[in-house]
Amino acid sequence: MSARLLLPILLLPLISAIPSSSSMNFYGADDPHIRYTGRVDFSNPKEPHFWQPGVYVEVKFEGSSCQLYLKDEVLYGKSHNYIEIQVDDETPYRLQTRGKSDTLTIEARIKAGSHRLILCKNTEAGVGYIGLAGLRCKKLLDLPAAPTRKIEFIGNSITCGYGADMSIKPCGQGEWYDQHNAYMAYGPVTARALNAQWYLSAVSGIGLMHSCCNMDIIMPQVFGKVDMRADSIQWDFSRYQPDVVTVCLGQNDGIQDSTTFCGNYLHFLQDLRGHYPSATFVCLNSPMADARLARVLKRYLGAIVLAAQTGGDKKVFTYSFSKWYHHGCGAHPDIVEQKEIAGELTAFLKQTMGW
Repeated sequence: MSARLLLPILLLPLISAIPSSSSMNFYGADDPHIRYTGRVDFSNPKEPHFWQPGVYVEVKFEGSSCQLYLKDEVLYGKSHNYIEIQVDDETPYRLQTRGKSDTLTIEARIKAGSHRLILCKNTEAGVGYIGLAGLRCKKLLDLPAAPTRKIEFIGNSITCGYGADMSIKPCGQGEWYDQHNAYMAYGPVTARALNAQWYLSAVSGIGLMHSCCNMDIIMPQVFGKVDMRADSIQWDFSRYQPDVVTVCLGQNDGIQDSTTFCGNYLHFLQDLRGHYPSATFVCLNSPMADARLARVLKRYLGAIVLAAQTGGDKKVFTYSFSKWYHHGCGAHPDIVEQKEIAGELTAFLKQTMGW
């Protein structure tokens, strides 16, 4: 059965104002039929919070409609997250929250049957958390088993999907995050092409040893956190053991001393290996790097991988993208280019992993 979102901008404030219906049942956010994928804070199981881009929630519901009760941190009193909604195989929709409490109403084009729904956080931790306070539908059904393949994508604004989507506001207008689209960034697109789960461990502006924009954090410092931007809430790595980890850092570091940069990168890989003893690591150059930085990163990453493999870690590889992707906002990849980047990475992972 296929379905689509008929009212893609219906976000109603004040959840308590939504009347109950005899044909609709309420399910709490801790219902076992609801699947969360990503770094989620379950300290309040009735309202789990998630900060990172690309965290996604899946349900399968029976009936003609479903209502999702969402919470938004509204960071700084004004930031409103974007989310992506996909129903069955229909074209996904990008929406923005409007208040601290929102109700998202989804109606199925085909009224009968069951429908699979995905909600994905499009914006990153610097825009605040999204929380799920429950949902209402005729009946929640068992989801099919999650894909067995698992990928984690570590990176910066490119991995976040920053500047990629101008469908609501053009570049240079609105807030800095108005063009974010994590769901259509290269990581999730690659994962879906490979039938894999995904995590995005990414923060705009972050670097391996030097971050831009006066940020006081670097990736090795915050990698173990649920909210990476705020460097808060310890993450339990046993919850997700990826088969593949890609690392796309260096754009914000710029050209650094080779010995210092390579040494820091190798140390980070060693930390990752401690968390993920069986994973394959792929060190990516920056797809938005100019020609000079691209050459330097390719040389550095080649030396890093050689050193790791010589040291006994044979499951470390590197991949350099074929061209410069820079047609989105702030010279970032746009959605079309994110798909092209995903195409390159998908082909490489198929070959490397035998998928």
